[in-house]
Amino acid sequence: MTTTFYEDIGGEATIRTIVHRFYAGVAGDELLRPMYPEEDLGPAEERFTLFLMQYWGGPTTYGDTRGHPRLRMRHAPFRVTPDAAQRWLVHFRAGLDEADLTEEQDARFWDYVTHAAQFMVNSME
Repeated sequence: MTTTFYEDIGGEATIRTIVHRFYAGVAGDELLRPMYPEEDLGPAEERFTLFLMQYWGGPTTYGDTRGHPRLRMRHAPFRVTPDAAQRWLVHFRAGLDEADLTEEQDARFWDYVTHAAQFMVNSME
């Protein structure tokens, strides 16, 4: 029986650990926090959790409720600079460090998010 990466890393609990730690960092980040217009980061945290769960082979709740991710389009209203991408990665790294992943799992996850962060850059200033 083949398992998904989502299952291999511990499923929803692991994704929630990573994303929760990520948003704890974003909450106090002067560069990133303004990109989240909602006063409460809870809804953004839930959307990101559902996205990552689906991306890695878990439930399709994100797509079922929000449709195609359209990441660049959804982030277009925000000025995502190389500095913002780096700050995003700092907080994501903290989330991964809090998860109980193997070295290989960590490397696979990190590879994805580093590429995603660079892909989201839409302003060089």
